Amino acid sequence: MRHYYLHLKIGMGLTGFGVFFLFFGMILFFDKALLAIGNILFVAGLSFVIGLERTFKFFFQRHKMKATGFFLGGVFVVLIGWPIVGVVLEVYGFFLLFR
Repeated sequence: MRHYYLHLKIGMGLTGFGVFFLFFGMILFFDKALLAIGNILFVAGLSFVIGLERTFKFFFQRHKMKATGFFLGGVFVVLIGWPIVGVVLEVYGFFLLFR
């Protein structure tokens, strides 16, 4: 039981830092490095909180493939160096995922 709580605490910390870096990256005029770190930390924290298998099941459901493509495509676009386009794709995919 303590093992689960450790994963939950680590996951919440990673997710919190991910959201912080994403916000801070947008405040600093879409800084590529901060947005990339925020994306990686957010997805890693999500997988720690709900588990790797449930994360894959959430993202790769048949009716959510378009949203997953936009979200993960946006993460990839940010990582290759186009932060504004990537964030727009991510936000659109995020709203499609959680509508």
